[in-house]
Amino acid sequence: MAAEGNEAGYSPPITLTEGPFAGWQTWGGGGDPFETLLGPFCFKLENGRARSAFIPRREHLNGGGAIHGGALMSFADFSLFSIAHNALAGGVHAVTLTCNCEFLSAGTLDGWIESEGEVIRDGRSVIFVRGIVTQRARPVLAFSGALKKIAPNVRA
Repeated sequence: MAAEGNEAGYSPPITLTEGPFAGWQTWGGGGDPFETLLGPFCFKLENGRARSAFIPRREHLNGGGAIHGGALMSFADFSLFSIAHNALAGGVHAVTLTCNCEFLSAGTLDGWIESEGEVIRDGRSVIFVRGIVTQRARPVLAFSGALKKIAPNVRA
């Protein structure tokens, strides 16, 4: 299931073959150790649009019993890249310039956390994205961000 990274440490997405996310993709393996630890966060392209998801666990909760804001913001950052997946084709890589989040309601352990969104603008060097995180169709977090395109052989 692990993917080999290139000289800059980037890994292409891998397709999961087992478990509840069989058929979904992730940048696990060597792609992003933090996201692998926190997730797994996964995405699936459907009709040209990305849908991302993760299954919340007890470790994702804050002291009040809701999903920790840091876990949701990390998932929103992952979602920026899954939403921009098509704009990042052909060996283009990116780093997060901005990630703005607005909390709308509390997430719980009751059901998958999912996100969808859209690329607002795909510029020469920056991709602008926005999306929404939901749980059982209830809005949990709105997010937007900008991704800086970088050459594949440049370290961020």
